[in-house]
Amino acid sequence: MDIAEVAKRTGVPASTLRYYEKKGLIASVGRQGVRRRFAPGVLDQLALIALGQAAGLSLDEIGSMLSPNSGPSINRQLLAAKADEIDQTIKQLRAVSRGLRHAAACGAPSHAECPTFQRLLKAAASGALDSRRRSSDIQRTGK
Repeated sequence: MDIAEVAKRTGVPASTLRYYEKKGLIASVGRQGVRRRFAPGVLDQLALIALGQAAGLSLDEIGSMLSPNSGPSINRQLLAAKADEIDQTIKQLRAVSRGLRHAAACGAPSHAECPTFQRLLKAAASGALDSRRRSSDIQRTGK
């Protein structure tokens, strides 16, 4: 199928398909005139790319697990680490949600006077600071 058909069926713009091909994430099987042609399996590869991106993986990380001409080569350690990261984000978001729900329903005259809200606020602040420290450590060390 040509690049326009792939773009239409997947919702991925042709420019993105060309970029993915340049990065080695997908491979065309030839050209028909000036248009790239792709095997039907490209749809599955694009679905895997979308799934990886939804999980927060970079294109380089996704590319390390994809071969345009064969099946995926799963990096189980990377996926487990990403799952742990997602679990931590979920935990933080649940704490934020509890804080918001409490603030919305709290009967205290001021949130500053509410011990529950203050406790949630401190927990959220320390979690956010820990998260920022981890991010800066990762960026600085690459680990």
